[in-house]
Amino acid sequence: MIIEHCKLQIGCMLIILFILFVYIKECKRFNQRHKFSLFDSLLIFAIVFVFFDGATAYTVNQPELVGGAVNAVLHMFFLLSIDTYIFMLFLYMLSITEGFPKRKSRVLLICTPFILNVISVIANIPKLEYRTGEISNYSMGVSAYTCFVMAGVYILFTLAIFIGRWKYIEGHKRINILTYLLILLGITVVQMIYPQALITSVGATIIVLGAYINQENPSVKELSHYHSEMVMGFATLVENKDGSTGGHIKRTTMYVKLLAKELRKRGYYKDVLTKDYMENLFKAAPMHDIGKISVPDVVLQKPGRLTPEEFEIIKTHTVSGGRIINETFGHLGNEQYRKMAYEVAYYHHEKWNGKGYPCGLHRKDIPLCARIMAIADVFDALSEKRCYRDAMPLDKCFEIIQEGSGQDFDPMLVEVFLDIRDKVEEAYNGENKYKEKRS
Repeated sequence: MIIEHCKLQIGCMLIILFILFVYIKECKRFNQRHKFSLFDSLLIFAIVFVFFDGATAYTVNQPELVGGAVNAVLHMFFLLSIDTYIFMLFLYMLSITEGFPKRKSRVLLICTPFILNVISVIANIPKLEYRTGEISNYSMGVSAYTCFVMAGVYILFTLAIFIGRWKYIEGHKRINILTYLLILLGITVVQMIYPQALITSVGATIIVLGAYINQENPSVKELSHYHSEMVMGFATLVENKDGSTGGHIKRTTMYVKLLAKELRKRGYYKDVLTKDYMENLFKAAPMHDIGKISVPDVVLQKPGRLTPEEFEIIKTHTVSGGRIINETFGHLGNEQYRKMAYEVAYYHHEKWNGKGYPCGLHRKDIPLCARIMAIADVFDALSEKRCYRDAMPLDKCFEIIQEGSGQDFDPMLVEVFLDIRDKVEEAYNGENKYKEKRS
């Protein structure tokens, strides 16, 4: 019977197909339309991988029913599907941490082991040997050796990337990802040492299941979206206390996104600017002035210049903001987001030269998220009409940011911000047009 030799693979296939069904159903339920993703690729290659694993598990144990050429071709596709799946996992891990490399030399370095292995597998398939084991027949040869060695190499690469970005990945994801990567490594080692075990499909199934539960579940993404909307609404309520004309929260968040994405694109702080870090930063940016809720309206909306005493009251919004965030988000289970929101609120008025407040931090003692927020906040404050002055021309705003390089702001961040001036102006003009249409 067919099921006798490939029942493990059939079980794994049913699990993966069930995950695929639930994934598609949940995406439709929450109307989450998206471009073809690496997770989609993982699902497809997992199905292909398990199919050929099951097919070869059957044919290698029933050589009299299939020709040698058919068996060889099936094993070739099986070995290639293993390495393609592991390579896709490696790319997937890159995508959820630091992103894909931009330099051609690094792309070539990443792809070379995979390309060489594909050539080796295909070239050595005619030399593949079929052996009889105690529990199952199995195949061995140069193609199998290079296949599993390459799989082991990419799994180790994947672990190295993940561990290297450990502290910038959300806490609730860390252990789960580490667990399924270690299980995959263990299964690969067992398969290499005990080739007749034929358990590789278990590894593919665990990866798909772990990635779906931990990162790709549409229900979790929808919950995250609701959280972001709640944060934006809360921040907007606080903004309405201020004497601004509105839109400060949205514009500063746009500037933060533009600057952070450009930093990541250029390879700056690549160990820090992981996907989770960026998402937490974008969700934390609207909270930077949350402490103003504790500032009296008479001070916050004063139409003239503040007295020294009033300015000291205004300065307390950083400390109040940090306290509010700790009290509000301290028990939600996402420590990385809480810490990010706290740092953005507490430190966004610190200056590069150490003359800011509330702590007088200087240079890189100021968290990166707060240094990014500082530029976005000041630029928008200058370009926005306030109850006590008109908005400054954009040329003057950029000039003031440039003058603050090395004094108020991180000079490298200023350089990048000025380099993306066209994008900043486009975002500024787009938001103003939107406001005009609504008014």
